[in-house]
Amino acid sequence: MDTLERLLRYLVVRTPSDENNDTACPSSQDEFVLARMLEQELRDLGVEDVRVSDDCFVYAKVPATPGLEDATKLGLIAHMDTVSQFCDHEIRPQLHENYDGCDLPLGDSGRTLTVRDFPHLPSLAGRTLLTSDGTTILGVDDKAGIAEIMTALEQVLASNAPHGPLRIAFTPDEEIGTGASHFDVPGFDADVAYTMDGDAEGGIQYQNFNACEATFKIHGVSVHPGEAKDIMVNAALVACEVNAMLPGCEIPRCTEGYEGFYHLLGINGDETQTEMSYIVRDFDAASFEARKATLRHIEKTLNERWGAGTVELAIEDEYQNMENVIEGCPFTIDLAKQACERAGIAWDVQPIRGGTDGAQLSFMGLPCPNLGTGGHAFHGPFEHATVEGIDAATKMLVELVGVYAEHRN
Repeated sequence: MDTLERLLRYLVVRTPSDENNDTACPSSQDEFVLARMLEQELRDLGVEDVRVSDDCFVYAKVPATPGLEDATKLGLIAHMDTVSQFCDHEIRPQLHENYDGCDLPLGDSGRTLTVRDFPHLPSLAGRTLLTSDGTTILGVDDKAGIAEIMTALEQVLASNAPHGPLRIAFTPDEEIGTGASHFDVPGFDADVAYTMDGDAEGGIQYQNFNACEATFKIHGVSVHPGEAKDIMVNAALVACEVNAMLPGCEIPRCTEGYEGFYHLLGINGDETQTEMSYIVRDFDAASFEARKATLRHIEKTLNERWGAGTVELAIEDEYQNMENVIEGCPFTIDLAKQACERAGIAWDVQPIRGGTDGAQLSFMGLPCPNLGTGGHAFHGPFEHATVEGIDAATKMLVELVGVYAEHRN
């Protein structure tokens, strides 16, 4: 079975994680449907040591070929869940052969994949483009990674290619950031691993944001507007002040590369009580701490202006930059580059402007860079990939297994 055939089978299995159920794992029982499917496929490939945990992790171990038992134990990981947005009905993948690199209407949805919004599209001209019908996500984040791992494993086993010990895992709830905390690192028993969860093929990522969530709760004083002089404190207007005190150009739309940001997720309330939530991101640890200090200074300033207790700030750290771990094992990046070169793919080291399971796993003792899958524009109806891109990513994984067969700790 080739990568596309597998991917098309996985895409139609809807597996949205539930951000409103962040205490259970998995957050949605739908994720077990794909987990059981993958368990059976692994067994059909001849993998004997396969299990699905009670919390919906698929784990598999493939012993080394004779003589390579002491090679570095390599793990390959992808996540089964998708975002919940644009995932409330059947997903209908669409193939567009010999794509011309221009604007592409997505079915009858009224949405168009445009070069203006996605300037990389002309570089995909001549390829077979894979999209949804424009009414849902596609789901290549991260089912492309799953299909590539499964197909690469099939090719390695079918060809009897020499390989060291291999470890495979498919995880739940990556999209809501809670799954990795349940990962059985000791039981997985890998020396290093890679998440297949990046975008363009050839991408190698080991630097991610330091991240936290910040919540402002603003308590107003509500009286009749006609009697409000020097009494009323309008919580909604104080919330506007909070946002106005942040640098307006340090938002996701205006930042790129290694630039951090403040991102307002939502604001809810009225003149009496208003709550606003932000995510805060920065690659540099010192700059990250400075951003949190800015938020605390806003809290202090507004309480001095409007009265003690008017503004309450809560900051919750989410994950750290995995570069702090990967710099201790640089061979993980060097070997990924070698695999790309052997596969005839130009490698591209870029920062992750987000987080992956690999960020958490790295700090749990499993160094885990991220690799590109050939997908683009994740988390919305404009998500797309190319058949050529996912095939290239699969070929790179086969070469990665070969490279690690030659590596010893």
